[in-house]
Amino acid sequence: MEKITIQPVMANDRRNFLKTSALLAGGTVLSTMPFAGGAYAGAVNDEIKIALIGCGGRGTGAAVNALSTKYNLKLVAMADAFRDRLDSCYSALSQKFAQKMDVPEERKFVGFDAYKQAIAEADVLLIATPPGFRPIHFEEAVKHNKHIFMEKPVATDSPGVRKVLAAAEEAKRKKLNVVVGLQRHYQFNYRETIKRLHDGAIGDVVGGQVFWNSGGVWVRPREAGQTEMEYQMRNWYYFNWLCGDHITEQHIHNIDVANWVKRGHPVKAEGTGGRLVRTGKDHGEIFDHHVVLFTYEDGTIIHSECRHFEGCHNRVDESFQGTNGRTFLSADHKGIIWDSKGNVKYNHDGQGNPNPYQQEHDELFAAIVAGEYKFADAENAAHSTMSSLLGRYATYSGQVINWDEALNSDISLLPDAFTWDTKPKVLPGPDGYYPHAIPGQTQVI
Repeated sequence: MEKITIQPVMANDRRNFLKTSALLAGGTVLSTMPFAGGAYAGAVNDEIKIALIGCGGRGTGAAVNALSTKYNLKLVAMADAFRDRLDSCYSALSQKFAQKMDVPEERKFVGFDAYKQAIAEADVLLIATPPGFRPIHFEEAVKHNKHIFMEKPVATDSPGVRKVLAAAEEAKRKKLNVVVGLQRHYQFNYRETIKRLHDGAIGDVVGGQVFWNSGGVWVRPREAGQTEMEYQMRNWYYFNWLCGDHITEQHIHNIDVANWVKRGHPVKAEGTGGRLVRTGKDHGEIFDHHVVLFTYEDGTIIHSECRHFEGCHNRVDESFQGTNGRTFLSADHKGIIWDSKGNVKYNHDGQGNPNPYQQEHDELFAAIVAGEYKFADAENAAHSTMSSLLGRYATYSGQVINWDEALNSDISLLPDAFTWDTKPKVLPGPDGYYPHAIPGQTQVI
């Protein structure tokens, strides 16, 4: 049995920090990059200006990770749709990184267009707004030649995925480093185990199961005086134009691992889902469970399951079966490979492994400082996002959905404009409840 120990790079755990922070939507953006294409090589002591777009929990966490790297970074601009989110994030970061903060009032930008102003101020962008905005923000960041950290998923509908794919091609042409927060790609048990799978450790992968079953997330009740746009923005997890449903916002991690193992994306999906226990007025339009069968080009079927049921058994992991063995992976640093007789061939020793959320930023900024072009995560993230949308289309419609027809769908979920008085496309009925998909009736593409 092969057992490998990897020495720690960084032991910070962002979850400890986030427990003391409000769980809000977050993001960061890059400014016009003066050192794209290698001009920054070797300038380890030169200051790198970063901007944060989206100042909620994930944005705050991304900024903590960036500022915790060993490089000379300074946060110089912040942007969010809501001033209170920006202020809360600024306060939390200032307590931890006072010497790395240089965000005066004139570089605190608020509103739907705040990202454009923040981009102009920095060298590197952190984008962590709700997923529906990511195609717009990513496209603008690439346009202005910025290196980028962007959270997952990268879109909530097919037109958004296509926008990201186009911008990803431009980013590659410009040699802009792009890291996306599918952090299992930066987690050593996944790297080491999947490398062995690709080297044939279990033969051909012929099946698998991926799970994100948990109790769900926060709810933010409606407040007096809110416009519908503000309410949906505050309670963003429950509206597809902002979140994409939890099969996309959370379960993308596990679907992405399946794509990684299979070295490709599914070609079709079928499944079922619905609203069984989470059915309140504050629960918007999303489902509370999805069960999908993803079929890959070689005929392999991956079982995908995610649910938000309180009080039930939780499970977040991935298993795969091959012609000569099987494997198990999970976010708590497990990576085990068995041969066809059940003997352990590899058992990853995760003791001291770095926090993958930190590792993403350590590797991104190491490449930037060295003047290297190493990371082009956006295309993979777009394919994994589209895979999750394929699953959502299948569960919402009750139909078998093919990849090409799904990717080419022109149905956009975004509002016609971004103002506080604009009405989103999905609105509550007279009883206060939102319409939601009904399998067998709902058209999705």
